[in-house]
This record gives sequence, structure tokens and C-alpha cells, in this order.
Amino acid sequence: MTTYKTKALDASTWPDFARLVEANNGVWGGCWCMWYHPKGESPDDSAASKRKAKERLVREGRAHAALVYDGAQCVGWCQFGSPQELPQIHNQRAYFAIQPELPAWRITCFFSGKGYRGKGVAAAALAGALEQIKELGGGRVEGYPEDIEGRKASPAFLFNGALSTFESLGFKRERLIGKHKWVVTRTVS
Repeated sequence: MTTYKTKALDASTWPDFARLVEANNGVWGGCWCMWYHPKGESPDDSAASKRKAKERLVREGRAHAALVYDGAQCVGWCQFGSPQELPQIHNQRAYFAIQPELPAWRITCFFSGKGYRGKGVAAAALAGALEQIKELGGGRVEGYPEDIEGRKASPAFLFNGALSTFESLGFKRERLIGKHKWVVTRTVS
């Protein structure tokens, strides 16, 4: 079993993050993990523009992630941030239907590089994100994972994570907001 280490995404780890994204076609065709950030952070939808915007947000301290390392190589991450930092989520209409109290933190996106999918990177990334959230003052944390129990789902497309991963780290189901998508919560103190 591989023992992974995690580090915060910041100016010093940006080159590791960028290498992983570039090695994987900009992630999902050039997203650069920008979809959840406020619209307008990138002047256009090109991968180059998103890369530049993501680097700027990282250097300004407005983009957070737990990067996962296998030795010196960055192999994945878990993005997190406040609702102001990450206002976009999938299934927003169902999410806001009950006028929820917004959390202190959101877990929005996971990525594991080629050759590392299904090998515990997401669990290590989520644990690393929770540790960083604790260091940043904690609070109520939400995630929006997919329940894959009893059905086939490719790890490459579980960008919001698997429900079982969240539950293994103490998250509780709050409500369903899609056919298989849950709002899960945990308080980090």
C-alpha cells in the first residue's frame, strides 16, 4: 500500500500542480479546476486563460487544495474553499430549494492522475483538505459526493468524490440533491 503525503496548494507547490494538470490535458479538456470559482475570474474559456487565472488565484491565496504526493510526484488533489471562493456547485437549484445555511467550507473537486485512480488518492486528498481546514480555523464543511453503491462508476468521472470516501472520514448525509448526489457535512474543530 502506497503511503501518500499531502501539501497545500500555494505558490511553492504551484509547479507540481501545473505539471499534473498539463500531463492530463488541462484536466477535463482544460478546466484547470476553475469551474467552481466565481464566473469572470478568467477572461475567456480557453485553457490558457484558465491556467493563468488559477495561478493568480493561488498566488493571491484565493484557491485552496490538498495536493497528494507519491514521493516527489504530485498525483492528485482535493479542492476546497469558502462558498465565496467556490460559489458554483452542481445541482444548485435542488441545493438552494430549502434555503440552506451556507457552510464555512466546501469540498468541490477531486482529481487523480493517470495510473493513480482507484488507489486511495481521493481519500488521502480529503484527509489532507480536512487537516488544512482545521489549520484555517475549522467550521462546518460540506461535500457533494456521488453514491456509487451497487452501480458501476468510472473513477475518472467522480470529480465530486464518492459518498463512501466522505463517510469513511466522518461525514454524514444531509440531503439528496440529485439522483445519486448528496450533500454531506462534517464539523471540523
